[in-house]
Amino acid sequence: MRFRHFDRTFGLLFTVMLVIAAGNTALQSVLPALGRSLHAPDSAVAAVFSVSALLWVIAAPFWANRSDRHGRRAMVLVGVAGFTVSLGLCGLCLAMGINGLLGPAATFIAFILGRMLYGAFGAAAPPAVQAIVAGRTSREERTGALTLLASAFGLGTILGPAIAPLLVMGRLWPGGPMIGLAGPAFAASAVGVVIWIAAARGLSKDEGNAHGAAASYPSIGGQGTGATVTAATAETSENVRYFDPRIRAWIIAGLIVGHAQAMTGQAIGFLIIDRMHVAPIDAIHPTGLVLMIGAGSSLLAQWGLIPMLDLKPRALILAGAALGALGCVAVGTATSLYGIALGYAVTALGMGLARPGFTAGASLGVGPEAQGSVAGKVTSVNGAAFVLGPSLGVGLYELWRPLPYLTAAGWLGCLLVYAWVATRGPSSPLPEGEGDRRR
Repeated sequence: MRFRHFDRTFGLLFTVMLVIAAGNTALQSVLPALGRSLHAPDSAVAAVFSVSALLWVIAAPFWANRSDRHGRRAMVLVGVAGFTVSLGLCGLCLAMGINGLLGPAATFIAFILGRMLYGAFGAAAPPAVQAIVAGRTSREERTGALTLLASAFGLGTILGPAIAPLLVMGRLWPGGPMIGLAGPAFAASAVGVVIWIAAARGLSKDEGNAHGAAASYPSIGGQGTGATVTAATAETSENVRYFDPRIRAWIIAGLIVGHAQAMTGQAIGFLIIDRMHVAPIDAIHPTGLVLMIGAGSSLLAQWGLIPMLDLKPRALILAGAALGALGCVAVGTATSLYGIALGYAVTALGMGLARPGFTAGASLGVGPEAQGSVAGKVTSVNGAAFVLGPSLGVGLYELWRPLPYLTAAGWLGCLLVYAWVATRGPSSPLPEGEGDRRR
C-alpha cells in the first residue's frame, strides 16, 4: 500500500508504533521471572504493571490534546524518549540487582520508577503518530492508512513476548557483569535511541491539522479492535455516556472480556514456573512459546475466522465468551506445558472473537454523529481492563493457583447468559474490515 509523497515517513511512523508496543510487552513477558529472581511478591510484580497502565490511561488523552497545540513531531519525540529512558533505567537497575550492587527491595523500587516513566510519557507518541498520518493522507486514503498503522501497535504486542527469550543474555565478556533478564530492557532501549534519532532527523515540521486519538495501553493479549481508528476519523457531535442504553450491554461485555483476558494473561508466567517446577530464568522460553501460541490464536480469530464467517457482534460475543470460559478452565486445571498452551490458545481464540464483537456492537448501536464518542469509550474500556485486571489476577493466583482462571471462566459464563438476554434484537454484520483493524 502506497500513500502519496509519504512512503518513508509512514515507514518510520509504523516502526515507532511497533517498537513502543514490542519493547513494552517484551518486558512484561519476563516480569514474572524477574519478580521471582528478585524474591518480590507476585502481587508486587503485577502492581508494577498496573501502575504503568494507570499512568498511560491518564496521560494518553492529555498528550493527544497537547499534540494539537505543541506539535505532533515534538510529541512523537517525547513519547519515544520516554520509552527509551524508561527501558534503559529498568535495564540498568535490574542489572545492578542481578550483580548484587543493589538489594532486592532497592532494585524493585528503582524498577517501578522506570516503569512509571514509560506510562507517563510513552503515551505521547501514538496519538501524534496518528495525527501526522491523518494529516498527510486524503480522506479516501485515511482510514486504510490509519488501520495499517494501528496494525503495527497490535503486531508489537505479539512480537514482544515472542522475541523476549532471545534477548536474555549472559556476560558480555568473560568476568564481566551478568545481563541476564535485563537483556530485553537494554535491547529495547538501544532500539529506542536509534528510532528517536531517525524521528528527529526524518519527521518534517509540516504536520497538517488532523487529530489523533488516545491509544490503549500496549499489553500482552491486548490486541486492538480498531476503535482508535474510528475515534481519529469520526466527526463527533454527540457525546455518549458509558452506560447509555444503546451501548450499555456492549460496554459491560467489553469490561468483562478485558478483565478476564488481563487476569489470565499476566498470571501465565507464574503458572508456568510453578506447574513446571523450573527456575525463573528457565521459564522464559516456555512462557514466550505459550504467549506466542495465544497471539497466533487471537490473530486466527481476528484476521481469519471473523472475515470468513461474517458473524454478527452478538454471535461473536457469545462464541467468544463460551470459548474463553472453556479455555480458562483448561489452563487452570492443566498440569503440563502442552495443557497450558492448548488451554491458553482456546482462551485467546475466544477473546479474539469477543473483543471485535463488543467494539462493533457498540458502534452499530449509535448513529454516525456519535461514532467518535463511542470509539473513545471503547478505547478507554480496553485500557482500563489492564489497570486492575493484572493485579486482581495475580492476587487471586497467590490465594490458589487455579483461582484467576476459574474466576475468569465464571465471569465469562455469566457474560454468556447476560449477552444472550441483553443483546437480543436486530443486529448488523460486523462492519467490513473490522476483523483486520488493529489499534
